[in-house]
Amino acid sequence: MFRVGIIGAGWVGGEHMRAYLNNPDTEVVGIAVRRPETARAHMQRLGFQAEIFTDVATMFRTAAPDIVSICTPPSLHPENTIAAAQAGCHIVIEKPAALQVRDLRLMRRAVREAKVKTVVSFVLRWNPLFEIIKSLLADEAIGDIFYGEVDYQHGIGPWYAQYRWNRLKAEGGSSLLSAGIHAVDAIRWFVGKDVTEVSAYSTNSRNTEYYPGGYEYDPTIVTILKFANGAIGKVASSIECLHPYTFPIVLIGTQGTIRNNTIYSRRLLPGQTGFAAIPTILPDSGDVTHHPFQGQIDHFVKCIKAETESHCNLEDAAKSHEICYAAQQSADEGRPVALPLP
Repeated sequence: MFRVGIIGAGWVGGEHMRAYLNNPDTEVVGIAVRRPETARAHMQRLGFQAEIFTDVATMFRTAAPDIVSICTPPSLHPENTIAAAQAGCHIVIEKPAALQVRDLRLMRRAVREAKVKTVVSFVLRWNPLFEIIKSLLADEAIGDIFYGEVDYQHGIGPWYAQYRWNRLKAEGGSSLLSAGIHAVDAIRWFVGKDVTEVSAYSTNSRNTEYYPGGYEYDPTIVTILKFANGAIGKVASSIECLHPYTFPIVLIGTQGTIRNNTIYSRRLLPGQTGFAAIPTILPDSGDVTHHPFQGQIDHFVKCIKAETESHCNLEDAAKSHEICYAAQQSADEGRPVALPLP
């Protein structure tokens, strides 16, 4: 039985608690939080008891967790991750892992030195459509991908509690780091190759009618990506749009095309005359019904037990983060930016 500590008790912290409670190999023993009443509310709702701490270091010493979930605002992720690694804990890190490349590198160093395991919360990797697409790609259903598009379109305004901090550059960081990084990670996950160069443009609608106070950074950005194998791609992220959350996916390969939950494949379906639909749960359902935290937590516990690394550990996730840093640099400076960053 792995002892679990949770740092942060907002909505996402509560979802981590639920996932650990549903895993037979974990028990939540401590919650570190600024406002104890938020932790108590989660415990009452989910029907469990754990010790509440107002100091992270005290939780490490007293509760002695084996696994720690970091569910604090993004600006706190680096110090929380480094402290957890130094305490010898395996770590679940909510995205974005870090808002600055220098902090990300310090986190990676601490994790390597402590030899602990990590997983970064790109939870869509456990979304049913993602799992179907990965299976189709493994079977070479559309051959070799030479072009892909994955977009993140989700208006994050005052109707979400996170807007109060998400709109601030010091906490949200950028459109990609705040949310669109899910699309960046998805296109990496599907193409399966490293990105070698990005070029991006960004804009800000200044729509204060629906976004009072406005975003301190450009909340809409379009990024063109060049992959190591010559494939190209596009990621558009808009967190100021005014329509329901959508996460469109297009993957074009030498034997066919995947568009969201539809496929056209000359290899698998000769004689096909149109796209075939696959009934499944789409990524954009997560805004209403389906958040695959359970799949992520179950996966991570299996990795710890088997002493293997997650496919979504901090080292892998750093590549998605560096794309976001490079894209913002490109948009700011008006030039392509090569990867990896120096």
